[in-house]
Amino acid sequence: MDILEAIKERRSVRNFDGNSLSENSRKILLNIVEHSTSPFGGSVTIRLKKFDIKDGYKPSTYDMIKGATDFFMLGIGNDEASSLTAGFRFEQVVLKAWQLGLGTCWIAATFKGSTFEDGNIWPEGEKLRVICPVGTAAKQSLMEKVTRLSLGSKKRRPFTELFYDRDFEHPLSPKNRFGLALEMMRLAPSSTNSQPWRAVVADDTVHFYYKPQSKSSVLDCGIGICHFHETEKYQSHNGKFFKATYPPVSHESWKYIYSYKSN
Repeated sequence: MDILEAIKERRSVRNFDGNSLSENSRKILLNIVEHSTSPFGGSVTIRLKKFDIKDGYKPSTYDMIKGATDFFMLGIGNDEASSLTAGFRFEQVVLKAWQLGLGTCWIAATFKGSTFEDGNIWPEGEKLRVICPVGTAAKQSLMEKVTRLSLGSKKRRPFTELFYDRDFEHPLSPKNRFGLALEMMRLAPSSTNSQPWRAVVADDTVHFYYKPQSKSSVLDCGIGICHFHETEKYQSHNGKFFKATYPPVSHESWKYIYSYKSN
C-alpha cells in the first residue's frame, strides 16, 4: 500500500498475537528509525526492545496492551522541539510498520521505575516518555472495541473546524492547494483523539498552531505534521519548514508552532 492508504487505514492495535517480530521486519523498522529525520531539532532517542513474555516477564503497560513482545521506547528531551521531533520522526516508523502489516499503539505516560526502564540509560536531558508495542494484531477483543469507542478513535473534527484561509475567521476549502495534505493531518492519531492542531493557509504558506489540551499536545502536532509532510512528498511537492517572525494572530488560547512554505 502507498503512504496515503497507510494513513487512511492505520488504527491503534492493543491486542497482539504473542509472536515476536521477524528478523526482516525488525531490520526494516530499525532502518527507518536510523533514517527518520525532522526539521525541528531537539533531542530524541528511539530504541526497539524484545521482551520474553513466555517466561512471565510482563512489561507494564497500564493493562492497555495484550500479547506484545516487542516495544519501541522513546527518550525525549524536556522541550517543545524535542516533543515535536518525537512525533514527527516516530510516526514515520508507525506508518512503515502498518505498510508491513504490523500494528502499533502510541502510549505517552510516565514510566519511571517501570520494566521499560530496566537497564536503559538515556542521553542527558532525555526521559522515557513514550512506548509503542509493535507486532501482528490478534483478533480484536471486545475490550479493544470498547476502548476504541470510548476514546472516539473513529471520530474526527470536520476539516473546516481545523483549517483556515488567511485568517481564523474563514474556513479553508478542502480543494485548496494544501487540502489533501491537511486532510491527512486531520486523520492523524492524537491523545484521547484531541486533535490539538490548527492551521491557517496564506498563499503558498501554511502556519501551524496547537490548542494546548494535554502534556502530549505538541507531540501530537508532530504526528499530524508528519502526515502533512508525507503527503506533500507523495504529491512531489517541495517545501521547507521555518519559524515565522510574524505569524498570523490566532485565537488567544492557540499557540503558534511552525510554518511551511511551498517552493
